[in-house]
Amino acid sequence: MSNKNQLILDAFKFRHACKQFDATKVVSEEDFNTILDAGRLSPSSFGFEPWKFLVVQDPKIKEKLYPVAWGAQNSFNGASHFVILLARKKIDTLYNSDYIMKIMTEVQKLPSNIAQERKGYFENFQRSDFKLLESDRALYDWASKQTYIAMANMLTTAAFLGIDSCPIEGFNIEAVEKILEENNIIDTKHFGVSVMASFGYRKNEPYPKTRQSIEEVVQFV
Repeated sequence: MSNKNQLILDAFKFRHACKQFDATKVVSEEDFNTILDAGRLSPSSFGFEPWKFLVVQDPKIKEKLYPVAWGAQNSFNGASHFVILLARKKIDTLYNSDYIMKIMTEVQKLPSNIAQERKGYFENFQRSDFKLLESDRALYDWASKQTYIAMANMLTTAAFLGIDSCPIEGFNIEAVEKILEENNIIDTKHFGVSVMASFGYRKNEPYPKTRQSIEEVVQFV
C-alpha cells in the first residue's frame, strides 16, 4: 500500500465520534479555517451550495441550546469549536428562486442564456427525476442531504489534522430553530437546522472502531 493510501486510511481510523473533549485544548485558527474551507469547497447537487455554516461561540447561546440539544451537551462541555450546519428552504432552492439564479450568474458566472437553459434542466430534475416538488419537506430534505457531504469533508479534514470531531443529530429541531430565530441568528423562512458538528481534542482514547467487512458493504456488478 502506498504512503498516500495509508495516510487516508489512517485518518479514517483516527476519526471517531468524540464523546468527551479536553476543554484545555483549543484548535488553532489556521486549522479551524481549513476545516471550514473543506466544507465550503465540498460538492453539492448542481453546485448550488444550499447551506450555511453557523459557528456558535457565544456562551449564552450554548447555554440556551444545552437543554434542547442533548447530543451536543458533551461537546458544549469541552469542544473547542461548535458548528450548526443550516440547509436552505424552498424559497431559496426552488429551480426559479432568486438564490439559484444568483448562484448561476454571480458565483458560477454563467451567461444568461446558459443559466436559463440550466434552470430548465434543474426544474426537470426537481419535478421529474427526484420528484422534489411533491412537498416542501422533500425539497428541504434534498438540501439537507447536501449539508452532510460538507460535514463529512469537515470531519475527515479534521482527522487529517489530528483533530477530533463529533457529528450530532441529537437535538430537537424546532426548539433549536426557535432559539436561533429569537436571538436574530437565522431567518427560518430561508434556513433550517440540518445537523451539528463539534471539533476539539479527545479527553480519552476511543473504543476500537467497528465496521462490517468490505465484502459485506461492497457489491461489484
